[in-house]
Amino acid sequence: MDFIQSIIIAIIEGLTEYLPISSTAHMVFASSYYGIQDDPFVKLFQVSIQFGAILAVVALYWRKFFDFSKFSFYLKLALAVIPALLLGKLFDDMIEEVLGNPIPIAIVLIVGGIVLLFVDNYFKEPKVFKEEDISVKKAITIGFWQCLAMMPGTSRAAASIIGGMQQGLTRKAAAEFSFFLAVPTMLAVTTYSIFLKEYGKASEKGYELLMQGDNLKMFAIGNIIAFVVAIIAIKGFIGVIKKYGFKPWGWYRIVAGSALLAYFTMYK
Repeated sequence: MDFIQSIIIAIIEGLTEYLPISSTAHMVFASSYYGIQDDPFVKLFQVSIQFGAILAVVALYWRKFFDFSKFSFYLKLALAVIPALLLGKLFDDMIEEVLGNPIPIAIVLIVGGIVLLFVDNYFKEPKVFKEEDISVKKAITIGFWQCLAMMPGTSRAAASIIGGMQQGLTRKAAAEFSFFLAVPTMLAVTTYSIFLKEYGKASEKGYELLMQGDNLKMFAIGNIIAFVVAIIAIKGFIGVIKKYGFKPWGWYRIVAGSALLAYFTMYK
């Protein structure tokens, strides 16, 4: 992977991480197009630049994250992230195998788009309007919904937002809680990928890959770009979802997934 490719992938991560369109799918498609998806560092890079996206949420909602008087906020996030941590570790090898094949990811992208076309019709009477009104039980349930995103192409944002709406949250409240939940989730995944996970036949750890060549520079630049772009994407998404709901994102997933499925079926 060269610097231009790393910048493009970082922009894709920043744009898509908090949207219900699957950042993983878009990064896999981009890296597969460039023929670099099997590179161990590319796989690490796609996960590690989520650190920049994490900081975007913390920067935008810093009052929320640093209000240490509200213990319940941290408790709900800690409990909600546990299902993803346990199941993510359990199914890590299976997820890695799917990441190497963009065709099933494209199919999931399409199926998820169809779901988003109709999801607004099922949750018309929300009862929870802000994070303070989310119970611990509801938070944990949303955490289990988030686990659906372990299938690449599903979208962590889509799964957790729909889970929030199923628990009675408004679209805005569900989207914001999804953003909050992303912080411990992606921080854990990034930490695991860098310090614990082994890559390639040489079984190198993530931090060992970072120290090779220009990898550390690409890692730093990628996180900065993901941070800036994610801030813009989050602000735009809240406005769109409040006004139009999920249908625009559903149509996008269907069109993009169909185009990518056709491309990878015919040319790869």
